[in-house]
Amino acid sequence: MTTVAACVPSTQKISIPAAPEYVAIKQRQQATWASGDFAVIGTTLQIVGESLAEAADIRAGERVLDVAAGNGNATLAAAHRFAEVTSTDYVPALLDKGRARAAAEGLQVDFRIADAEDLPFKDGSFDVALSTFGAMFTPDHTRPAREMLRVVRDGGRIGLANWTPEGFIGQLFKVIGNYIPAPIGLKSPALWGTEPHIVELFGAQAIAIRTVRKNFNFRYRSAAHWIQIFRDFYGPTLKAFAALDSAGQDALEKDITALLNRCNIAGPASLVVPSEYLEVVITRH
Repeated sequence: MTTVAACVPSTQKISIPAAPEYVAIKQRQQATWASGDFAVIGTTLQIVGESLAEAADIRAGERVLDVAAGNGNATLAAAHRFAEVTSTDYVPALLDKGRARAAAEGLQVDFRIADAEDLPFKDGSFDVALSTFGAMFTPDHTRPAREMLRVVRDGGRIGLANWTPEGFIGQLFKVIGNYIPAPIGLKSPALWGTEPHIVELFGAQAIAIRTVRKNFNFRYRSAAHWIQIFRDFYGPTLKAFAALDSAGQDALEKDITALLNRCNIAGPASLVVPSEYLEVVITRH
């Protein structure tokens, strides 16, 4: 699921694309996710965490790691099943939101600041690693995959929920990319929502990989309401609008509104936009 380089005369200059500057990209991404207040949107996605916890068959007493946990949807879902949960993210403010949610429900969770590309845990420390719309946003796709495989024991599971390229969020990435191009050489996060990319990242160390395409429904009052919330609280959208002049902002808003209206299945009185994601459960060797 190789290409042969063509012979080139020695007199011809070959232009080699520069490798992505991962450190600088990560710093910008960290600032992006720290902006706004992702928890306003993140809490609406709780059902995805619950579904993933069921798909990964989380059991009481299992050691579960939530990678790039954000405000803790998969964290809470695993804790609801009486697992021993460690919740990690590289944005402290997001962990604070997850900590508050866990405290409100009386759930015992260990919250740790950690980078998904360099997890501070020993090999085989966990029975299960989960990530809902988190690891997919790391700059270097191979590193979080390698890290999750490393910290999960032999026979353990990795559960992922990743937006697909074809779904609403995948299309939103493309709309925003028309205004704010991604850094050269950086792979799209939506690749995590494709089966071949998951096999490429995890297949060599997997006994089994199960994937199911599901929909999460964004439910808002209107397209204008969705844009208001995402422009104010969702870091990537907030930063995209902030990077444009007023004309660019108006054009981006118009294009996102058109996308929302095209995907809306609720009619003119409300907004219900299904967004496809790939639910993945990997069983490690």
